[in-house]
Amino acid sequence: MMRLDKYLCETGIGTRSQVKSHLKSGAVTVNGVRQTAADFKVEEAADHITFRGQTLCYSRFGYFMLNKPAGVVSATKDNLSDTVTSLVKNTGFRDLFPVGRLDKDTEGLLLLTNDGELAHNLLSPRKHVPKTYLVETVSPVSRRETDLLESGVDIGDENRTLPAKVTILGEATITLTITEGRFHQVKRMLHAVNNEVVHLKRLSMGPLMLDESLPPGSFRPLTSEEIASLYACGQVPDLSPMLRDVSAVIFDLDGSLVDSMWMWQQIDIEYLARFGLTCPDDLQSKVEGMSFSETAVYFKERFKLPDSLDQIKADWNEMGRDKYQNEVPLKKGVYEFLCHCQKQGIKLGIATSNSRELVENIAKVHGLKDFFTCIKTSCEVASGKPSPDIYLAVAEALDAAPDHCLVFEDIVPGIHAGKNAGMKVCAVEDEYSAYQRKEKKELADYYIDSFYNLL
Repeated sequence: MMRLDKYLCETGIGTRSQVKSHLKSGAVTVNGVRQTAADFKVEEAADHITFRGQTLCYSRFGYFMLNKPAGVVSATKDNLSDTVTSLVKNTGFRDLFPVGRLDKDTEGLLLLTNDGELAHNLLSPRKHVPKTYLVETVSPVSRRETDLLESGVDIGDENRTLPAKVTILGEATITLTITEGRFHQVKRMLHAVNNEVVHLKRLSMGPLMLDESLPPGSFRPLTSEEIASLYACGQVPDLSPMLRDVSAVIFDLDGSLVDSMWMWQQIDIEYLARFGLTCPDDLQSKVEGMSFSETAVYFKERFKLPDSLDQIKADWNEMGRDKYQNEVPLKKGVYEFLCHCQKQGIKLGIATSNSRELVENIAKVHGLKDFFTCIKTSCEVASGKPSPDIYLAVAEALDAAPDHCLVFEDIVPGIHAGKNAGMKVCAVEDEYSAYQRKEKKELADYYIDSFYNLL
């Protein structure tokens, strides 16, 4: 229950003094009865209240879309500049505030509300609500810059940015979709790839799209459909049917979680060249699925290398470390898929043939450590893939029954390993193993071109 004068003020028909005048004049009815007492108690959700014959609809919260112009500060108060709240006037709602910030020189979509819970959900780093910007740059965004932006870049913070999505629109115009809200993030991301932002305009926030019919500086209330879509934004979506009855998801690393298979062929060529040897065409197929240690033994015996096994592995770790840190991106859609699994309470693990040093390094570079509660290498079990040992070891560590585990693999020996462990297996498209595509599809329970297929 609330006072009638408060109800009338919050529906926007006037100030407290104006409302008192309206009541005295007999302009207000409650359930068909004229009311003049300001302190009369009403139930906002149940009582039928009219003003001059027009039914009033009460809402505690207001939601407004502003097409923010440049030169205005995203704040409620500022001693030097105009604020966005000064543009959204006479709404009938008090205490409106901007949801997030746009830089003073940035234009476009800005949501203003007094609904703190909704604002928290939209801004929470755990929700990863996407925001899309129209970006004009000093120079054209190259393919290399696109790849870097889409895999995450170092902008001087503790962690790299999360993977972004880039669409080339013109010679020096792109759209950039990010799922964070760091300080000056878009400008810093372009600077990190040796480019600069000339003009920036936000086009969307989650499902809310900028109404292009709004001139800069203008605003309008959100529709009920837009408000409902924002409330749904950030909620855990239904996952792919392949995840039903799955309590744990286990990833192979190279070619499945990260796009790195090309790198190892290059390392093999460079490494063997140190000994004056040419890399044979069948080498990769011979070592597929072997553990890091098994591969070192194979190299030493086949190529009669003078170095010890420990030296061979140390050299590979050294050669791989820099490439993993600077040249190897996550598979497209992986980060978003990991977020969905985590929200759903699905346990996550890594089962890799790589070395512990390198897998720990790449997990740190891409901010993956918080996702995975178990990382094991084939060097820690009796046999590498296609033996099921590594997958069974990870499942045991995750306390998950094998028949409730789903494996993601990119090569045939790995698929065999998952199946031999009694698990469902999803084959992942990878350029390196494209020649195995037909066999992978036949062996695996599922096949995806990208993790975006699951979102």
